[in-house]
Amino acid sequence: MDDVLLVRDEGPVRVLVNNNPAARNALSPQFYAALKAALADAQADASVGAIVLTGAGGFFCAGGDLRQLARRRELAPAERRERLEGLHGLVRAIRDCAKPVVAAVEGGAAGAGVSLALACDLLVMARQAYFSVAYVKVGLSPDGGATAFLAEFLPRQLLTELCLGGERIGAERLASFGAVNRLADTGCAEAEAVALAARLAAGPARAMARIKDLCRHAPGAALDAQLEREADHMVESLGDAESAEGIAAFFEKRPADFGALRAAAGKDKP
Repeated sequence: MDDVLLVRDEGPVRVLVNNNPAARNALSPQFYAALKAALADAQADASVGAIVLTGAGGFFCAGGDLRQLARRRELAPAERRERLEGLHGLVRAIRDCAKPVVAAVEGGAAGAGVSLALACDLLVMARQAYFSVAYVKVGLSPDGGATAFLAEFLPRQLLTELCLGGERIGAERLASFGAVNRLADTGCAEAEAVALAARLAAGPARAMARIKDLCRHAPGAALDAQLEREADHMVESLGDAESAEGIAAFFEKRPADFGALRAAAGKDKP
């Protein structure tokens, strides 16, 4: 299981590649630890403006390894729950990352692979790719936040049908429900995701982190609670060097240079 995660930089974009193609990038505790560490490193690196998560070998992620799940059947319920926290902790780490995370899905995503893709902020899928939440076919129920993420854009009846029937849903149908940001030709999802991430990486890092927080909480928040959260972030943003640069650039009729602020912030770190 060496090199379960490949890491490379394309300019300001950090590309993280699930590297277990022989098993269609099935998940493992080693991968959970490697990806969490890579996300933390990317967040701490001022030269990184955005992140792309993808899979090797033309497939995003097949979800949990059934051999590992079979062994977990022998554990006590408390131990089963403890093992599950590896996946759920990773989902939280993706959601809580302050920098934009873009999923690039080739081939397909199944089970917890769907959760990882939808935990990302933006989604690029090859036109022939699909999602599958077929836990029911092996007598299991979904985990990793799959039902929560899918419920953000699918009608309840369709969500229930997908989970009870275990059928695939294709990228183009997902796009029709607003779940996909970009559709790409087969083999081009990663390149499209990197291009999208590069555009985001040129933006104001702290403002984007606040925007991510607002978008993450908006679907389930009461209006008054969301207004308070928006007010808190706006007050912080108005006192930030990013808004000083953005507003000055607007009046001076020039592009804002948020990259210079990011570079200066990186130099200030010990």
